[in-house]
Order: sequence, then structure tokens, then C-alpha cells
Amino acid sequence: MWLLPTSIIVFTIILAIPLSKYLAWIMDGKYKAPKIFHWFEQRLDTGPQDWKQYTAALIIFNIALFVFGYLVLALQPIMPLNPLGRGLLSPTTIFHSTVSFMTNTNLQHYSGDQHFSNFSQIFFILPMMFLSASVGFCSLTAIIRAFRGEKTLGNYFVDMWRVVIYMFLPVAFIIGVVFMQQGMPMTYQSAYQVSTLEPAAMGTDDKGQVKQQTIVVGPLAAVIPIKMLGTNGGGFYGMNSAHPFENPSDVTNFFTTFAMMLFPMSLVLMYGRMLRRVRHGWVVFSVMLVMFVGTIVWTIYFDTLKPNPGFTAHPQGRSFEIADASAPGGKRTVTLPPVPGLPIDQHLGNLEGKELRFGTSAGATFAAVTVDVTCGAVNCEHDSLNPVAALSPMVGMWINAIYGGKGVGMINFLLFLIVGVFLAGQMVGRTPEYLGRKIGAREMALAMIALLVHPIMILMPTGLFAATDWGLKAISNPAAHGFSQMLYQFSSASANNGSAFDGLGVAYGFYNNPNPAPMAIPWDIATGLVIMFSRYLPIIAPIAMAASLGAKKASPFGPGTLRDDTFTFGCLLFGTIIIVAALLFLPVGALGPLAEHLGPIPFGG
Repeated sequence: MWLLPTSIIVFTIILAIPLSKYLAWIMDGKYKAPKIFHWFEQRLDTGPQDWKQYTAALIIFNIALFVFGYLVLALQPIMPLNPLGRGLLSPTTIFHSTVSFMTNTNLQHYSGDQHFSNFSQIFFILPMMFLSASVGFCSLTAIIRAFRGEKTLGNYFVDMWRVVIYMFLPVAFIIGVVFMQQGMPMTYQSAYQVSTLEPAAMGTDDKGQVKQQTIVVGPLAAVIPIKMLGTNGGGFYGMNSAHPFENPSDVTNFFTTFAMMLFPMSLVLMYGRMLRRVRHGWVVFSVMLVMFVGTIVWTIYFDTLKPNPGFTAHPQGRSFEIADASAPGGKRTVTLPPVPGLPIDQHLGNLEGKELRFGTSAGATFAAVTVDVTCGAVNCEHDSLNPVAALSPMVGMWINAIYGGKGVGMINFLLFLIVGVFLAGQMVGRTPEYLGRKIGAREMALAMIALLVHPIMILMPTGLFAATDWGLKAISNPAAHGFSQMLYQFSSASANNGSAFDGLGVAYGFYNNPNPAPMAIPWDIATGLVIMFSRYLPIIAPIAMAASLGAKKASPFGPGTLRDDTFTFGCLLFGTIIIVAALLFLPVGALGPLAEHLGPIPFGG
């Protein structure tokens, strides 16, 4: 049970150390590119860029990605590699999907095997996964250069080339070979028609002929490696990593979990190496590791080691009061009768919504990891986790800095770091410093803007949808669990994560669908806007903050300087994150998973 998460964490850390050296070597430009690659780099190099030019290049690049992605999806019905005749998706679904994939969020309001042709998978999904995953990587590199006091932050387009060509492509190729060896499909074929073992299992047509089963396939071994390495998470199939083609064996499950952790862990160590403060990088890495392990242990303990309370007996009837304006005194008494237990052996814990090919703890481990690194891929149903266990993925998205995505996780952590250093300075009556430079009002203002975007983009739309038909007509469960579905969806959108509490009615489907989810359009638009604001503001503001701080003169360390490479500093960071996250999100967490766990039925017995 504990062997799987332990082995994956240890294996990833061992490989992250040398990979971080390689990443720093590449991003510092110390390599000698082959002639053909050097020729391309020269064509891409538009010259050194300051932080404003670098940010402008980033935004322009993402606008181009949006236009390209929208056109590919809009032209799907007339493009090749579409023998199944996939039609035009709803315009709002195209908007949402394009925004979601260009921002590395990959929150899906569609099912890939039902709504996308192989042309869309190859020319929309695949390039978006490589390029969007590189944006955060480039942003972190620019921030590091700013912290080093460099007047220019490099060139965005050259950085993008380095990340895609020298990092993602080679590692994705290796992982892809492993996946193909394990039986993952790699073909341009769109589907196979096969006869089922049981005759007429798929029914018969109008002429009484037995129908064959349609098995959708495609270039999975090309898509899935970067899906995981880029912490993209968007599934080729609706079942994502629980599908036997996306995740054929226990070997692929191990490597998919490892792959989504590899670059987020390596980038934290790269941060320390490029700043020439390796011990500081390890302190940050250790704080993240403590929270990382904590969320995994929490999820396994409250899900794998606990039964599903919905199947257990509640022998005692209970009565409680609820608010009711029409009742005398404004309260109405509700009586719950005793509930008998079901004859189910639950010694293996909560098995609802789990893929048991990989072991009992694999689903809980994957659920915690995928949100901590903002991947969003799933190999179990998060909606079926025990309520307190489901709190762990939400906490991972609320903090959004437990390794996080490539680059953006470290960027988000820097916001907590700046706030922690500022608070420590105020407590001892000393001007706060980071990297030997004094933190002023401008830096704090930019840090707070970036920090507060995340809770605002979660709490405001969740409250709005919970109070209107937009949310109430979309949920598939009542009360606290229905609220958790809405809360999780906006948390996932704001954290650029992409996982979901499935069951929420958010899919419109094809444009000619006569029965779309009634509230699909508001959810497409709202989560799309949340994704955009939560992606770019927390990138642009920290780059400006780093440029402002890096322009200041560094002062030498003195007796009163708060060192950033000590155990004490690590405790300061950990305490800051826990306190700030609790202040921002504990109340809304109490309305969702905690309220569901405490009762009344079935989780309150």
C-alpha cells in the first residue's frame, strides 16, 4: 500500500537532481547546439528583451495559440483523419477548450474519444501540450534572470525553443517508447470494428444484423507522454488515465505518475542552481516535499484505509433542525430513520470509482499527486473519494504551490515566500530582504495582486453559481456534495489543474446536439474566463516584481539578515503557506467536504 507512493517519490527525486543540472545548463545557454538547431535558434532570436518586452512576447505568443487552436477545432468537420465524422462542437465549447489547452489547464468539457477527430488530437492537442507547458518554464527562467540582477531577461522565443527541443521532446520520446512496449496504441487509425465475445452484446440494427463494437484508437503513445511530462492532463479518452489504452499496465501507471512529478520537482532545484543558492533551493524543495507527502498520506488514510460510509450501518435514527421560512419559528425538524448496512466487505477501503488494476492505494496516490503538480490527469473518480479524502485534492489546488506546474508552481511559491519574508521583517522591526535586496511597497503590491487573484477567481464564481440556476441545475448531487462539485470545478480552473468532480453538467457536445447540459454555456464561459485571469496575472505580476527587486542594489549579509537556507526559514515558509491558505479557504472547505463528512447522511453516522 505504501510501497507505490514511496517508490515513486524516491525514484523521481533521484532523477530530478541530475535533470535539474541539465535544465540549468540549457537555460543558461552553456550548451553548444548542433548546426541545424543553431540555425533555427538564430532565426528565432529577436534580441535581448527586458521584462516588458519578454511579457509582451509571451502574451502575443499565447494570442497566436488561441487563434490557431480555435481555427483547428472550428474546421474539424472538414479536416482529414476524421472517418468517424466528428462534427462541429458548440462555439462555447471550442472557446473553453482552446483557452483551457493554451493555458496548460486542460479542463475538459468534452470527451476526447467522442468529440475529437484524430486530426484535432494531432494538430490541436499535441502542439498545445508541448507549447503551453513551456510557457511557465520560460516565465520562471525570466524571473530567475531578473533576481540575478540582469538587465535583460533573455529572449522568450529562444527560451521556448530550448524547452521544447532540448527538454520535452527527448524525454517524451523515451517515455513514449516505454508506453508502446507496454501496449499503448500508436496509430493514425481512428477506430476498429470488432465482434464481441457475446453475440449481439451491442444490439442489432434495423435489419436485425448484429452490431459490432467500435473501439476508438489513435496516436496515444505520442500524446500521453507530454500529457504527463507537461502536467497537461487532458485525456485522449473521457476516462483519462483509468482507460486501459491510456494506462495499459502497472508499469505505465508508475511511469505516468513519475512523469508528471519529474519536471515540477526538477525546476525547484534548477531555481536554486541558476541563482547559485543550491541550499536555498533545497530548503524550498523540502517545504514542498513535506506538504506533498502530507497530501498523499492524508488521501490514502481517509480513502484507502477507511470504508465508504455510504455502505455502513447507521443503527440510530436522528432528528435535527433546518432553516425553513415557512415553518413556525423559522425552523423545521427533519427525522432520519435508521439505515441498515450493506453486506459488503470493505477491508480494502473505499473502492467506489477506483481502477483496481494498479493496487488499492494507486487511485488515492494519483489523486493527490495530480493536483499537487497541477496535472489534472486522473486514474480514479475524484467525485467518489470519501469527503475528507476529497479535501486533499482541493487543498492542493488552493495552495497551488506544492511543486505545482512547470515553472508556475515555483512562481506561486515565491509569492508565499515574499509574504513570509515581509511578515518576518515586520515582526523584528527590520526592512524585509530577499536575495540581499530590500522588499518595498512595489514588490509587495505586485506579490499581493498575484496572490489574491487565485482565491478571488475561486470564491466569487462559486458563490455566484451556488446562488443561481447556473450551478443548481448543473449539480448531480444535493447539498454539500453538490456545492463541492462547483467548488472543485472553479478551483481546478483557477489552479490551471484540469481535474474535476465528474457529475457536474458542463458538456454541450456537438453544435447540433438536441439535448445539451442545460447550463453548459455559462460553465464554458465562466470557467474559461477564470482560467485566463488565473493564468496570466499570476505570471505577469511576479515577472514585474522580480524585475523591480532585481534592479535594486544587493546588500551583503549581516548579523541581522534572515538567512534563506536554514531550517528556520523553511519553518517560516511552511507556516506562512498553511496560515494564509487556511484564512483564505477554510470557510469554503467547511461548507463542502467537511459538511458532507459531518452529516447528516450517509457520512455523519
